[in-house]
Amino acid sequence: MDVVIVGAGIVGLTTARALSAKRPELRIALLEKEPAVARHQTGSNSGVIHSGIYYKPGSLKARLTVSGKAELERFCADHGVPYERCGKVIVATRPEELAQLDMLAQRAADNAVLAERISVQQLHELEPHAAGLGALRVASTGIVDYPVLCQWLADELEQADHEIRLHTKVSGIAEEDQQVVVATESDYLTAKVLINCAGLHSDRIANLTPSSQTDIRIMPFRGEYYSLIPARRHLVNNLIYPVPDSRFPFLGVHFTRMVNGGVEAGPNAVPALAREGYRWGDINRRDLTEILTARSSRILARNFWRTGLGEIHRSLSKRAFVTALQALVPEVRSEDLIRTGAGVRAQAIGPDGALLDDFAFAETARQIHVVNAPSPAATASFAIGRIIADKAIERLG
Repeated sequence: MDVVIVGAGIVGLTTARALSAKRPELRIALLEKEPAVARHQTGSNSGVIHSGIYYKPGSLKARLTVSGKAELERFCADHGVPYERCGKVIVATRPEELAQLDMLAQRAADNAVLAERISVQQLHELEPHAAGLGALRVASTGIVDYPVLCQWLADELEQADHEIRLHTKVSGIAEEDQQVVVATESDYLTAKVLINCAGLHSDRIANLTPSSQTDIRIMPFRGEYYSLIPARRHLVNNLIYPVPDSRFPFLGVHFTRMVNGGVEAGPNAVPALAREGYRWGDINRRDLTEILTARSSRILARNFWRTGLGEIHRSLSKRAFVTALQALVPEVRSEDLIRTGAGVRAQAIGPDGALLDDFAFAETARQIHVVNAPSPAATASFAIGRIIADKAIERLG
């Protein structure tokens, strides 16, 4: 095997696609521990194609979201994957948020994202049931069915004679001068290059070999969703977002119309008790011990405990969740919403307790580890995949 990729979410799949396009002769294997592709972050997100408005100018998130979005839309158009460029509004609901809207508008200009300040009257023309003191309209934001997109990618790779090995969990990695040996629960593979796109477990995969040890740690945050009942979907035309808290890489609870016609509300950002903790009852002893004993977790909790308690309260209290949503759409009532599920965000945290705010990699002579790729990684995935493919090709020679 020339290249082994760990993880068959959207970043792993687009990386394999980029490698295959650049070097068709390569033999590529994707190893996925689940019974299907895109089972975690990719398959449980809100289905938004992000514009790139939020991210620090010059950062990987800013650059790759804009370029990756264009590539993703082209792929969808070429393959018949359901998507729509519907646009969204970012709404200021408090006077102090109006200045933040101006800052976001400037950031949009810096990132080559088309956004315009609109009046309350213009907001109501777009979203008649939204409340706000002012808003930004971001026309380039869209929606897509990411699991369908990933199945197209997987089918394309298999048609090109690359392997996708499901039910295959990596248990060990050994880097040698000319190859990497990858141990699974059933056999061994050798490759010239290993690429780690394991998402929620990316730091653990990186730490399987001494040469790729990283002090970056994945901290899981659960994002819970409600859906509007069909009779109340008219309250939301497209996407309605709050002004985000700039201290965090989360965007706050919001409304998202889905490509299937439904309307989701959420997500929050609750510290999960397991890396795959989609419910409060999902507890993994190893994961929880790591969270509770890590110095970085204690620093994060000390700095932002009030915010964390607020998120937990919204998780446990539907009334609190609805109150947050009513700041955007006052007519929403508790009986309009049904709980529909959750996703888990693989958020990297540094040893100083800081939440990493950009995509991040750890690299050795024959390994490339994607150690932070939360949202908007799905939107940026085609561009991320190209960058990783270039890194791999340098190593292949």
